[in-house]
Amino acid sequence: MQKYDTHYSREPNRLINEKSPYLLQHAHNPVDWFPWCAEAFQKAHRESKPVFLSIGYSTCHWCHVMERESFETQEVANVLNQHFISIKVDREERPDIDNIYMGICQALTGQGGWPLTIIMTPDKKPFFAGTYLPKHSKMGLMGLVELLTNISQTWYENKDMLLQSSEQLIRAMQSKDDKTISVISDDDIKNAFLELQHSFDSNNGGFGYAPKFPMPHSLMFLLRYWKIYKNEDALKIVEKTLESMYYGGIFDHIGFGFSRYSTDSKWLVPHFEKMLYDNALLSIAYLETYQATSKSQYREIAEKIFSYILRDMTSEMGGFYSAEDADSEGEEGKFYVWTTDEIISVLGLSDAQMFCTHYNITASGNFEGKNIPNLINIKAGKISDQEQTKIDSCRQKLFNQREKRIHPHKDDKILTSWNGLMIAALSFGSRALGDTKYLNAAEKAVDFIMNNLEDKNGRLLARYRDGESAYLGYVDDYAFLIWGLIELYEASHKPKYLKYALELNQQLIDYFWDEEQGGLFLYGKDSEQLLLRPKDSYDGSTPSGNSVSTMNFLRLARLTGKSELEEMAKKQFELFGNMIKTYPSSHTFFLMSYLFSSSDTKEVVIAGELQQDNTKKMIQTINTSFLPNMVFHVTTEDSINEGLSELVPFIENHKKVNDSTSAYICKNYSCQEPITDLGYFEEAIRQ
Repeated sequence: MQKYDTHYSREPNRLINEKSPYLLQHAHNPVDWFPWCAEAFQKAHRESKPVFLSIGYSTCHWCHVMERESFETQEVANVLNQHFISIKVDREERPDIDNIYMGICQALTGQGGWPLTIIMTPDKKPFFAGTYLPKHSKMGLMGLVELLTNISQTWYENKDMLLQSSEQLIRAMQSKDDKTISVISDDDIKNAFLELQHSFDSNNGGFGYAPKFPMPHSLMFLLRYWKIYKNEDALKIVEKTLESMYYGGIFDHIGFGFSRYSTDSKWLVPHFEKMLYDNALLSIAYLETYQATSKSQYREIAEKIFSYILRDMTSEMGGFYSAEDADSEGEEGKFYVWTTDEIISVLGLSDAQMFCTHYNITASGNFEGKNIPNLINIKAGKISDQEQTKIDSCRQKLFNQREKRIHPHKDDKILTSWNGLMIAALSFGSRALGDTKYLNAAEKAVDFIMNNLEDKNGRLLARYRDGESAYLGYVDDYAFLIWGLIELYEASHKPKYLKYALELNQQLIDYFWDEEQGGLFLYGKDSEQLLLRPKDSYDGSTPSGNSVSTMNFLRLARLTGKSELEEMAKKQFELFGNMIKTYPSSHTFFLMSYLFSSSDTKEVVIAGELQQDNTKKMIQTINTSFLPNMVFHVTTEDSINEGLSELVPFIENHKKVNDSTSAYICKNYSCQEPITDLGYFEEAIRQ
């Protein structure tokens, strides 16, 4: 269990009883915080006070700043405690609350971010929304103290105006839903590509300018665009971006893993926090590009990401932790940066000179007088194997030295959704890289979820920490875990993972599907009913639950023959089609699903035993090829005994021919004759 020490000796507030690392960080504030609960709103009604809602997460830099500047001070606490009921929410535990109020903030201000600051009525209806606020007004920014003072005065003198304002805002948000049915076409695919191509930074890779985000699912979309439309420019964008990100300081060259984003256009200076979901999605993008190009550098980068995850972000029980902070000892990036003197003291002068030259480390530094190791000016492939071995040895020495530093805070809660993404990544990695340790890690994580993140009724839960599981699962929990299970099934060939995916998919439909309009709500019909019940389609830092579920529907339909799931995917395209058409490059995962549904898809069944050479070689052919529009089964005596034919009835017709490993390739609802010749199989698969 991770400890949350404080440098003050105040009595704790109510947050001390919570499990969220973010809430525990505020447990010794003088602010009389509540967690989100009925008691807080009842008190607000009883005392006729507005509610101050603050939403953030434990590795959020500006959340730390606002806490130090404001929430740790008695001046701010006095105003909040006298005139408001104050509530803290961890956005990663309660994405439903965060989604609703962030949407309101974006509607009111045109932007969003964390910490999210909301002031609302006791009925949860907001009339003010913003993000970070300094303690006192400065440089055109209203200060928190002045804001709270003005609002409390208005509340007591003209409450009706604020109530009316909140009602108008909620009516406007409720009327925003676009129920227009619109059909997606190839034009939308091409428009998404053109938008990405237009925003591509040809000098530095990535899209747009500073700050610059990885956008791994946009890269995955571009790989499919390259594959299907034979567009070499799409592949060039992917490769330039993946190489530039790795060469930059956004990648931790000493301990591995990617940071959240770059503050500059060259990927040099990151916002140093590391998120589980970024590293999961990026590893998939690198692995797919490795399959597409056979270039070993992409394989090596994916392996480095996994090394970081398995070393630093995996619990003893197998679940994956959420994030690591940007700050340590109160300074952003302090854990990660170096001076030349520090490097000389560890490596000695000669090796230090070589290492500093390789990683662009200088006496003047590139970040506040210190250095972020990077390869921006290094040309790949220009050093010998002997030199690389020496550099790797030096890196390990510096890593060992860095381990002695005070580490950034680690958010050690385990989220079902983000674990689903890492299960997908590791499962896919075990196939693409041929390494069973990744498969073992994925299986252990699924075991952890099955044993710890289901309630007594089998309903998926969202968060585990310190022995406690809580919060009914959201749409992302189901969507991302089902994705992970599909990948794990294709990696392990164990029917139990396909069975679990189908069970969760049925739960998803039962609890989240809108029977009237189609689409999946953010939270289930059995969950706390909030001010709004949104359906999200936007593929942001992670793809939306709706876009991933659409892909899951399609893959499960092709794997099992359940045509009703294809119909649900079609409804998804119709319901969200107008939004996708309006913002195609913001729906790249959704468009990946459309490409899967509209392009030639292969369903492959390999009938054989896993220990047979031809079976192994056929599986390896699939695993090492970039085949985004393929699903496949491996039928063995064990898988049949474990119930595969009950999940996939048509599998009974696909058996070994003359006791030889036999492959059945089906395309456009038509199956070819079984193939037993390995060379012919390889040709048929790679066409």
